[in-house]
Amino acid sequence: FKQFESSFYKLTALNLDPVAEKLKPLYSSTGRPACLQAEIFRSFILMMDLNFTSLTNWVKFIQSDTIIKALIGCNQSTPSLGAHYDFINRLWLNKQSRTKRLLPYNRNFTKGKKPAANAKLPNKKTGSGEKMTTFLLKGRLFSKRPEKLLQELFDLVAVQPSLELGLIPKEELTLSGDGTAVHCHSSKYGVKVCNCKNEGIFDCKCDRRFPDTDARIGWDSSPAVWYYGYTLYTLTIYNPKYKIDLPVCLRFVGANRHDSITGIVTLAELRSLTPELKVLNLCLDSANDNYPTYELCNEWNIRPFIDLNRKRGTVAKYPIHLSINEYGIPTCAGGHLMVHNGYCKGRRRHKWRCPLKCKKLDDCSMKSVCSPSEYGRVIYTKSDWDIRLFTPVPRGSKTYKEIYKQRTSCERMNNRILNDYKLLMKNIGE
Repeated sequence: FKQFESSFYKLTALNLDPVAEKLKPLYSSTGRPACLQAEIFRSFILMMDLNFTSLTNWVKFIQSDTIIKALIGCNQSTPSLGAHYDFINRLWLNKQSRTKRLLPYNRNFTKGKKPAANAKLPNKKTGSGEKMTTFLLKGRLFSKRPEKLLQELFDLVAVQPSLELGLIPKEELTLSGDGTAVHCHSSKYGVKVCNCKNEGIFDCKCDRRFPDTDARIGWDSSPAVWYYGYTLYTLTIYNPKYKIDLPVCLRFVGANRHDSITGIVTLAELRSLTPELKVLNLCLDSANDNYPTYELCNEWNIRPFIDLNRKRGTVAKYPIHLSINEYGIPTCAGGHLMVHNGYCKGRRRHKWRCPLKCKKLDDCSMKSVCSPSEYGRVIYTKSDWDIRLFTPVPRGSKTYKEIYKQRTSCERMNNRILNDYKLLMKNIGE
């Protein structure tokens, strides 16, 4: 039992009683009643925890080990291999995508120009961010998304208990989001079903059967390679008391989907799944540095913390007599960064003071021709000038840096999902 002690405590910490009621509509109410749903669910959790990657080998292991049977809640009969696959098919709501229909051979191979190393693939669809923001602000969602039931189950057995235990705060929540490449194990070339090979034609372009019809071609920026598969987008929180990272929402999309779209869609789905969460801060990377994301955050009273994408430049909507650097921080006549000195709620503007008067400098070459006031020169900036450049919490401020540090939680979470739970097993360079 010692080798399964860790798994035992994980399983006993999960209350799966609500799962049976949630899964009840998936099964027929007539004929032989369905059974062992909670046990199959527990079986999959234990399978991942013990690092099994073959479902066939896992079912054989269950049937041969009495301790494992007890851990998943079975006495004599155990769920069969077919019962496990049937459970998967019922949880994934997009039935049509799992059929073996024929698809064009070249459907996934529009690669285009390779980006530079450590650079992400740009969003090719102009205006898609504005359309998606308008769609979400109307209160609309993708109700037929395949993983909707999985998201609801995750919220039921993981997020809600974490809220009750105080692991996830309900108020002033700081969320972090990031996408990661998930390489597919099926062939991107498909399976030939034609007779061209028998006729001596080996490079035909006939329609083929693709075992994984939801997978797409995308760009993995870390090893700088094209890959066939998906993008997993996670929204996480960091608990400083226990120093743990906790996921609150997961989303799978095709590898060709841009993070700027997936990020705001996942946020909207989280707000629908768990409306009691009051998000205050949202930390994202430069892929989400676009005006629609800032506008959406503004409408939902969320403070954005988004790394600037320098390729997109800035729009000079502020008064011409101000000198503003690329992060939205004003500079004084001596060329020094001014010091943030608070926010005026009534006038919706940030206050900046002379760095010399704030004792951030020992001397300044322009002190004799600058403001004669003992308080020093004061400059105000407004978010209305440029919602992307002048964020509610100014870039470069101490508060901004402290909050944005939490974005590493989603990167650690993605690493844990890919490597600790063996979701990434194939050599991505192949």
